[in-house]
Amino acid sequence: MTFLTILLQAAQVSPTVTADSLAKAAQADAASSVEKISLFHLLQEGGALMIPLLLCSLILVYVFVERWLAIRKAAVVDPSFLGRIRDQVESGNFNGAINACKTTNTPLARVIEKGVTKIGKPLDYIEKSMENAGKLEVYKLEKNLSILSTIAGIAPILGFLGTIAGMIILFFNVQHQGFSLETIAGGIYTKMVTSATGLIIGLLAYISYAYLNAQINKQVNRIESASVEFLDFVPEVKH
Repeated sequence: MTFLTILLQAAQVSPTVTADSLAKAAQADAASSVEKISLFHLLQEGGALMIPLLLCSLILVYVFVERWLAIRKAAVVDPSFLGRIRDQVESGNFNGAINACKTTNTPLARVIEKGVTKIGKPLDYIEKSMENAGKLEVYKLEKNLSILSTIAGIAPILGFLGTIAGMIILFFNVQHQGFSLETIAGGIYTKMVTSATGLIIGLLAYISYAYLNAQINKQVNRIESASVEFLDFVPEVKH
């Protein structure tokens, strides 16, 4: 009687153990399949158009860092700079004011230097000269920014082009090798990588362009404010 009871208990437990084992095995298989999907693998499956997208990303990083450093350097201005220029101008020491501008060597200083060199001429002429110098400085700050806007436009297009090319190849293979759900699903998700990569690069390029433009606008406002302040004390100089 005891032996039969043990057999019955074993029969009741074994399905549970088998079901648990199968569930754990399935989870392990799923985990192992997920682990195989890596970012590097997906990028490799993106196709040949991932090469221009990689170039776009490298250019994006280079232009952003180079422009950010240039704009940051231009933003460093001594708070007492304009006060020293005012003292020099009001004392009639125009050469000293020019030397102070050259020593500072920033966009703001170069614009003020242009105004100092025109002292003695009509105020409108001085203002126009400083305005032209300011436009030149802004042009220098905006150098290569058009590259970022171009990348923001072409990167998503390259991504979609890669996806379309992949889909054409996929359907060509289906036509000649037969229909397979696994093949179609695998081909679609790998070729969609180019679209995702292109959209990400385009978004980063757009954000970088907008951020750098905002920083340049801050410099423009600073130059305009300093120019107005400079023009306020120029008429006080007696020639």
